[in-house]
Amino acid sequence: MNKIIAIARKELRDYFLSPIAYIIIAIFLLVSGWFFFSAFFVLDQASMRDFFTLLPVTFSFIIPALTMRSFSEEFNLGSYEILITLPVETRQIVVGKFLGTVVFLVLMLLPTLFYPFSINLVGDLDWGPVIGGYIGAILLGACFASIGIFASSLSKNQITAFIIGTLMCLVLAILDKMLFFLPERLVSFANYIAADYHFQNFAKGVVDTRDVIYFLSSIFLFLYVTDISLQSKR
Repeated sequence: MNKIIAIARKELRDYFLSPIAYIIIAIFLLVSGWFFFSAFFVLDQASMRDFFTLLPVTFSFIIPALTMRSFSEEFNLGSYEILITLPVETRQIVVGKFLGTVVFLVLMLLPTLFYPFSINLVGDLDWGPVIGGYIGAILLGACFASIGIFASSLSKNQITAFIIGTLMCLVLAILDKMLFFLPERLVSFANYIAADYHFQNFAKGVVDTRDVIYFLSSIFLFLYVTDISLQSKR
């Protein structure tokens, strides 16, 4: 566990040492702030509905941009060869990088708490969907982070890793909106594997164990296949 924590700390430190991380945070706050304030002032809606509705699509681009360097940069610089010579297992490396990314994600979400508190000052805000939405946002972000890390383990090119990760996350984010293109026998299955379907339950204030299990199992699956991908390279 100490090795995992050490790797997570290094990953988190590397994020804050990189200007790209600050650019990504600025873009995320700009985009999310635009959706929030347009609904708050233009549409006169004292709710977080638009913020949470568009969060899966926003995360589909933001999180792969964060994770694209996780292993791609290690491969490109040759530091991964040094890393695997250390007394550490590949799954510890994967989990450590994943935890570092999730902590960074939580820190990125913290400034958005300004939105519900500002609404609460001028109106009667229902905190149930807000709390559920943030729980869902962390689980959704963690799920997409595991996908992004997996994509980064496939190539030493960061742009390639970003494109693969974005496409995979985007499919999960919009799949439940594209069900009319699918055969009827596949609709139920496609709806279940759609990340947005499970996230929107949280955004309604409904914390269902089935949705929690979906995200946790997805995280485990992608971290597991990442470990397999690294083992094959090792």
